Amino acid sequence: MQLGIIGLGRMGGNIARRLTKAGHECVVWDRNEAAVKELGAEGNLPASDLADLIGKLDAPRAVWVMLPAGGPTETTIATLAGMMSPGDIIIDGGNTFYKDDIRRAAELEPTGIHYVDVGTSGGVWGLERGYCMMVGGTKGAVDHIDPILAALAPGIGEIPRTPGREGRDTRVEQGYMHCGPAGSGHFVKMVHNGIEYGLMQAYAEGFEILKKKNSEALPENERFTLDMADVAEVWRRGSVVSSWLLDLSAIALTKDESLSDFPGEVADSGEGRWTVMAAIEEAVSAEVLSAALYTRFRSRQDHTFGEKLLSAMRFQFGGHTEFKNK
Repeated sequence: MQLGIIGLGRMGGNIARRLTKAGHECVVWDRNEAAVKELGAEGNLPASDLADLIGKLDAPRAVWVMLPAGGPTETTIATLAGMMSPGDIIIDGGNTFYKDDIRRAAELEPTGIHYVDVGTSGGVWGLERGYCMMVGGTKGAVDHIDPILAALAPGIGEIPRTPGREGRDTRVEQGYMHCGPAGSGHFVKMVHNGIEYGLMQAYAEGFEILKKKNSEALPENERFTLDMADVAEVWRRGSVVSSWLLDLSAIALTKDESLSDFPGEVADSGEGRWTVMAAIEEAVSAEVLSAALYTRFRSRQDHTFGEKLLSAMRFQFGGHTEFKNK
């Protein structure tokens, strides 16, 4: 299947690579000419601009936009809408606010252009592991791009099947889900990222408690000098708190237990704020998610070991080089 891809950064470029390896044809464009040239050399079809990208796709066209949320995505989708035809599909795979998806889909509906939002999780590991995707849009549009989604998804792999799922949508076991109408995919991904904040914060606080057990403020006979890398490693093996985030923490701690490359100033990319906003709108108590978000705000004033671990986890799963010391 053909797919146009706009935005060839950490995730967009690897999405093109994974699709090409699966036998799909990708037409690629980015403002960064070097990125376009690199992907072209790897078997993708380079485009010189948006018009050239549209011209190289057969109808009905499908174009995946993988750009930062806000202005860059908004402008690109508006430009594409003026170039595309009824039956074509615009896919937003970035971290867009779900209410913007709802608005865009309504604006595009009279033109006959379909709008699909794909909340995409997998970070820099997606090329190898695949991407977990949460998809919003009409059934027809989502079904049309199913070969693309299936190729990007991780597949069932070695994860045991959940008992009692007979008769349910088998795509979910492959790692992607049609959540509902436009906006629902990014809404599910937004809450996913809010939960991610809370999980990361729990690990960060726990490891800081472990590390400070040798504090001089404690009685000498109550001090322990604990190996953080080994604690992370043993918890990976059969513990109820094992997870991919713990795996990534173990990688970072084994490399440098002091996490000296991570000052601990932790960014937030928007989804945590939006999740808390949704909780307020729905009158849902979300103490953990809210506290995790506020801790990221505070981390920009002074930094703890736990916040260094948050930075390390973000680097491991997403390649975020926030504030690396040199």
